[in-house]
Amino acid sequence: MSKVRVVISPPERSELNRRIRSRKIRAEDAQRARLILLLAKGETYASICEKLGCSTAFVSRWKNRFLKERLAGLYPRYRGSKITTLTPQLEARILSWTRKAPPDGSTHWSTRRLGKKLGINHMLVHRAWKRAGYRPHRLERYVASKDPDFETKAIDVIGLYLNPPQNAVVFCVDEKTAIQALDRTVPVLPLSPGRAERHGFEYKRHGTLSLLAALDVQSGTVRGKTVNRHTSAEFVAFLEELVAHQPEEQEIHVVADNLSTHKTQRVRDFLEQNPKVHMHYTPTHSSWLNQIEIWFSKLKRNVLTRGIFKSVKDLDRKILKFIRHHNKTAEPYKWTYQDVSKRMKTFDSSVTVH
Repeated sequence: MSKVRVVISPPERSELNRRIRSRKIRAEDAQRARLILLLAKGETYASICEKLGCSTAFVSRWKNRFLKERLAGLYPRYRGSKITTLTPQLEARILSWTRKAPPDGSTHWSTRRLGKKLGINHMLVHRAWKRAGYRPHRLERYVASKDPDFETKAIDVIGLYLNPPQNAVVFCVDEKTAIQALDRTVPVLPLSPGRAERHGFEYKRHGTLSLLAALDVQSGTVRGKTVNRHTSAEFVAFLEELVAHQPEEQEIHVVADNLSTHKTQRVRDFLEQNPKVHMHYTPTHSSWLNQIEIWFSKLKRNVLTRGIFKSVKDLDRKILKFIRHHNKTAEPYKWTYQDVSKRMKTFDSSVTVH
């Protein structure tokens, strides 16, 4: 510790006392003024630390600065981070590094890790990412169809949606398989102000069932049937039910995916016996072309995800109840396809795309 005695002049004492009494300056400025006055009175470091609630390092620092610069030295010197401007060159460097894999083996950068790597404030990284629309923490998945007949099959299906044949009905058919009847082992805590509904982590399985469903494209209504297993025999039986509920002479067009149960010999035999039924298969890896998938997502969101089912029969009852209520207010989906020229080079101009 410095043994040099602090001696202050009358003007300095007057200024220090003014700072102590002032209600307009910062508390830390008043504390430094009080420290210098205590040192001038000959107080020890220990007594000053007890009175001001500070450390001996704090006392030593401001004593040395006062002895060196007098009153001009009693101002804070915050280290902070160096000021850096986001120049075009720095922005280009940030975006270039963002597209590279981090050297620590992680899959993507965070603003702080990249800022530390480049020696800049992480907010500069954030601004550069925001300007460029970069979101490294996000991940989206996609499936690209490699079907050589993609255009032909897709045009066939889209044409049924946008310009269905006269005096014909179009059904989108598919299965939602292995739906679990899950029951919670602890009570569900209902939502309350400021708190979401809470489910226990543990659950009990009561079994599974599959749902065969057909969406009428023109009306938006759904016909459903639950089965224990999704087999080709069950699929054909479901098609027979669809035929039985339509007028005898009405053409029926069925949109389905490429699941093996949709292309068995049983299905081919059924189509030969029912020439008014026409199957339209979506391209491989293109289930998004089947409108029943839209309805399945609604079923999952509103019934299955948070549902509590005491048994398979309870699951069956709640699914069929949802279908009945859906059909009371059903409306057709408004199918659109933007910029046909990107994939549909052979698109028939007679089909209107909205």
